[in-house]
Order: sequence, then structure tokens, then C-alpha cells
Amino acid sequence: MTEHNLDTVSNFIRQKIEHDTAEHKFERAGLPRVITRFPPEPNGYLHIGHAKSICINFGLAQSYGGRCHLRFDDTNPEKESVEYVNSIKETVQWLGYDWSDAHEEHLHYASDYFDALYAFAERLIEAGHAYIDSQSADAIRTQRGQLHEAGTESPHRNRPVAESLDIFRRMKAGEFGEGEHVLRAKIDMASNFISMRDPVIYRIRYAHHHRTGDAWCIYPLYDFTHCISDALEKITHSLCTLEFENNRPLYNWVLERLVEVGALTQPLPEQTEFARLNLTYAITSKRKLLQLVEEQKVDGWDDPRMMTLVGIRRRGFTPAAIRLFCERIGVAKNDSWIDMSVLEQAVRDDLDEKAPRAVGVLKPLKLIIDNYDANQTEPCKAPVHPHHPEMGERHFVFSKELWIEHDDFMAEPVKGFFRLFVGNKVRLRHGFVIECTGFDVDENGQVSAVHAQYFPDSKSGTDGSNNYKVKGNIHWLSSADAVAAEIRAYDRLFLDAHPDAGDKNFLDAINPDSKHISQGYVEPSIANVAAETHFQFERLGYFVTDRVDSKPGALVFNRVVGLKDAWQKK
Repeated sequence: MTEHNLDTVSNFIRQKIEHDTAEHKFERAGLPRVITRFPPEPNGYLHIGHAKSICINFGLAQSYGGRCHLRFDDTNPEKESVEYVNSIKETVQWLGYDWSDAHEEHLHYASDYFDALYAFAERLIEAGHAYIDSQSADAIRTQRGQLHEAGTESPHRNRPVAESLDIFRRMKAGEFGEGEHVLRAKIDMASNFISMRDPVIYRIRYAHHHRTGDAWCIYPLYDFTHCISDALEKITHSLCTLEFENNRPLYNWVLERLVEVGALTQPLPEQTEFARLNLTYAITSKRKLLQLVEEQKVDGWDDPRMMTLVGIRRRGFTPAAIRLFCERIGVAKNDSWIDMSVLEQAVRDDLDEKAPRAVGVLKPLKLIIDNYDANQTEPCKAPVHPHHPEMGERHFVFSKELWIEHDDFMAEPVKGFFRLFVGNKVRLRHGFVIECTGFDVDENGQVSAVHAQYFPDSKSGTDGSNNYKVKGNIHWLSSADAVAAEIRAYDRLFLDAHPDAGDKNFLDAINPDSKHISQGYVEPSIANVAAETHFQFERLGYFVTDRVDSKPGALVFNRVVGLKDAWQKK
């Protein structure tokens, strides 16, 4: 298991764990005192919000020498698939976590417990804690009442135990259609918690399950399954987000009733809630993410503009950056909004220290050095990383024809523009000082080439370079050895910080300039790099070779983030 110093700052969850440890609450022979779990439903791809839960659950377990289980809550076969299971497993491992320890693998599925869950349901019926309701879903919903209004008891609430048990067994045998009967817990229709008003715990579903096939036609609901799964796996601290706070009484009720009937033993797991991750300029609703994909507003679940974890991985966000981000935002009891810039800065802070430097030209413009011999080249060099000389040097050549960034030249310069324009001098980074002497235009009046003179005694790293004081410093590539590459410049998908707040249609907030594709060039030292390799392109930002499309000889780079927060003044 990879070690991470995540979430080491004290917070209310850590304080609870330390209190429980001091009180020997979860002392059990052969088991660690801290066992957590990450329990996703395999009905979609994980998003940035899940990263917080992953880091908290796995990180805390590591911190206290415990273990964290990966458990799939696969009780809704109509929406779940092996594709999502595999993606979730790969993503958790990509983030740097593992569900195995020195002794065994702790990978579980709620479907592992279908037999046990059914048996526990029968025990609750026999003890008078559950009954079969034969009303429609609409009738049950109406009878549950409102927040400040008690619910109404079902006419089947006092059905004889033997009758409920018989119908439940016939439901399992497939004798009824969907919706004819459900099994409800018998709790309190006047409870202040609507979740306690005789919730449905089993329903009929004729759907093929990705693991159990057609063996079952009744499936338990989440609130019944989740707490029992925790208990069976000996989870100590069941950590979840605040939207489950009102479900905690039901979580405890189910477990306590099963202890009463002798189906479970103490100590029972305890649920603790923390604030979910609310990120500006992002959508984390699975339904809305699916809508973006199905309506082709994006290029799939792994579109680099999506806040799915497969998307931000393809964008070039690193596991270390995501863990750093989760550590910085901390663990709180109250919901709040985290600005996207916090995540982007974590990426910069991670990549700044380890990303090798290189030159990339995104929008190429030809620069012709008129006083340089067309048959000559000049070797130049630069450090792979300015702060890590042990990483070595990059080598490239200076020649008569170069590529520069289109934005580094202006035919009519505005005030404060210090780069190339006629009569101005700039330094070509790691090369020579040049003076712009003119430019060519095409038939449409667009600048097609820039002309300049170079100063032979101004080469970087030589004594003569100190004789030239210029304000502009631009990057460049020689047309003699530059390597063609596709450059995909990504930005935030939404222009609105809260695209789906209130009654807004989040589709109206889509940023039309969130993706630009250009044919550019990169320096020859990175011509054969593998997919998912990061670089800082000097002056431009951080880039990564696309993990799907990039190959040696056909490079594709994604812009991860710029060197600075371009949204700071927006």
C-alpha cells in the first residue's frame, strides 16, 4: 500500500477515531481498530467529489494503521455494469490507494451478501419489525407525509407475520410482477425523520445483474444494504457525506434490531458525516454528467473538460495533485464552496517541482533570420529543469528559419507590448538577441512571416550576452528539427461558477471556448515520449501527452493548466 501523509491535520473525524481508540471501542481480536470503506455504486464514472471520499477513507485508514475496503453497492442491476466496476477499481489505484493488505484483498460487493440480507429480512419480519405492503409506489409516497406533517399508516402495516413471510418468499420465487409488493421496515410513521417512516427495504426487479445474473428478482435497497454490509465487514467508522445525515437513525435502527434478534453482534459500525466537495465551475451530478455525454456536449466520459476522474486524469491532473487538493480543503462538518483555482493551483504546485521543461509552439508563425546562413545551424542548450541540474540538459539548434508563437508578434504594438514588432529587440530564450526588421502578409492581409537580424555575439551563456538589455524574452523552435504535434488547449467547461444553481439550465453556461485544437511544434528532445508524460512548456503552461491518442511520431498534447490563474480577474 502506498503511503501518503494525507489529512494529518486534526479534524473532528480524527478526534473521534482517537477518542474511540482511547476508549477501546473497537478492540477485536485479530482486527485493526480502524476499518473504513469506500462504497461507490457502479452506475457511472467517479468524479472529483468522490476523490475527497477516497482520500479520506483510505488516507485515515493508513494514518491509523488500519485498512480500507473497496465495496461496490451493486443492488440496482438496471443501472450498473462491469465497465463501471473496472473503471472505479482502476481509478482508486491510479490515485495511489489499494484495498489489499499483507494478508488478504478487501474487495467486496453488496451482492456478496444477497443471501445474508434476505435471511436478515426474514428475521425482521418474524420479529414484527417488517411487513409486506401491497400498495402502489405512489400511495406509499403520499402516505409518508411531509416534513412537518406525520405520515399515514399503510392498511397492510399490521398484516400477520406469517402472511408477510409467505408473500416475501413468493416474491423471491418470482410469483409477482414488479410493483405488486414491497417489504417495508416497521418503524414510526410520525417520526421527524421521513427516512424512518416505514421505509421500503426490498422491491421486485426483473433485471439481469452483472454478477448474480438472473438468480434474484428481488433486491434490497441502499439504506438496508449499506449498514448491514458495514457490519458484516466489521467496519468501525462509516464515513459519508452530509446528505446521508438524516439516514443515520435508520442506519442505527436496522443494526440495533438485528442485534436484538441475534443476527449481529456488538460493536456496531458508527456513521459519521462530513461536508461534500462543492467545486465552482463544475458539475458533479451523475445525471447531468450523463446528459453532457449523451447530448455530445463533450467528447465522452473522459473528456478532459469533465470533472470525472477519468476526465481530469486525461487532462493531465496528477494523483499527487488531487491528494494535495483534498488535503488542503480539509474535512469539515458544514458544506461550503471550493473555488476551482484551488484545484488548479494544487496541480501547478505538484508539477512545478517535477515536470521537465520543454518548448512548445501552439500557434506557429515563421521567423526568418535574414543575416543568418541558410546552410548553417548553431547548437543551443537549456536545462531540463532550472532547479534540478541532476536532470540534465536539452539540446536543439538555431537556424535561419524558426517557429515562434503567433501572439509574440504585433504589426501594430499596443502600449506595454515588449515582444516582437518592427524596430524592437527581444531575446530568443537560450539563443540570441534579435531585432525585428519587417514582416510578410498573405493574400488576406494576415501576417505570414516575420523578418529579423540576429546579433552573433549575444548568445545565451556567453560573455557577450551581458551586453544586451532587452525587455522581451520569447520561446522558439528551429524549423530544421521541430517536431509536429497536435495541441489541445483546454479550459473550464462552464463560464458560471455555479452552473446548475437554483433554476438555471447548466447547459446555458457551457464555455464555447473551452477547447481549441491547433497544429503546433515541440522541441526534438521529446519526440518519442510515452503517453501520460508531463512537461512545462516554457511561458505557456503545463502539458501532458494524451493517454489515448498520443504516440511517438504522432504526438498529441493536452494543456493541463496555465502557469498562472487566467480566471483571477473574471
